[in-house]
Amino acid sequence: MHTSLQPLLDFALDAAWQAGRITLGYFQTQVQVERKSDYSPVTIADRESEKKLRALIGNAWPDHGILGEEFGSTDATTDFTWIIDPIDGTKSFVQGVPLYAVLVALTERKQPVIGVAHFPALNETVYAARGLGCFWNGRRVHVSQVRDLKDAVLLGSEVVVRNNPARADGWQRLVDRTYIQRTWGDAYGYALVATGRAEIMVDPEVKVWDCAPFQVILEEAGGTFTDWNGMPTVYAGASIATNDLLLEQVLALVK
Repeated sequence: MHTSLQPLLDFALDAAWQAGRITLGYFQTQVQVERKSDYSPVTIADRESEKKLRALIGNAWPDHGILGEEFGSTDATTDFTWIIDPIDGTKSFVQGVPLYAVLVALTERKQPVIGVAHFPALNETVYAARGLGCFWNGRRVHVSQVRDLKDAVLLGSEVVVRNNPARADGWQRLVDRTYIQRTWGDAYGYALVATGRAEIMVDPEVKVWDCAPFQVILEEAGGTFTDWNGMPTVYAGASIATNDLLLEQVLALVK
């Protein structure tokens, strides 16, 4: 099985790179921003990037399903579905901040087997396939070995947690117990944990396309990607990434 994943991983890396080139054509150009029904931003760059990803997948793997943020789902005739986010971190993108990503994941019977997080403006890519390890720009990487929360770097996408008092309390307990707290969030936060540059990334609200690559990426790097109860999944609507050594300490504070 591991050998058969390599061509799929190679394809995912190339597709993410091609979509990323499209986003760079609009980056820091004062591109027009629209607001979706949930008030989140969207631009022509999001749509053109997803169109490219869908075209590439449709040509290479026509029997695979596709689930994307901007254009919904296409049914599969096999066990495989690609989950794509053409720009994760659109808020960063429209502000000209380079911490946005093109996300490409492949699931087999809903289990992630390939994950690619490509950061076009940073020229960074973090990627993994089940059983093949996690890599950062071609170099094998592993999560950090920090064992105590007082030494840990905590990341989140927002300054505060809204609309969920229980999770807001859990977030504050983590803030109070950790060494450094930063909002290097969205996809970049998970990439930082996977590459050993941070220890914890939490999202109290997340869509599946925002996080689909990161279970396999974190697990292949020796870490964990779970919901707020410690269940490994990308479908829970909330997520926690850790270096594994801190998982139980984190869960004890957020539960």
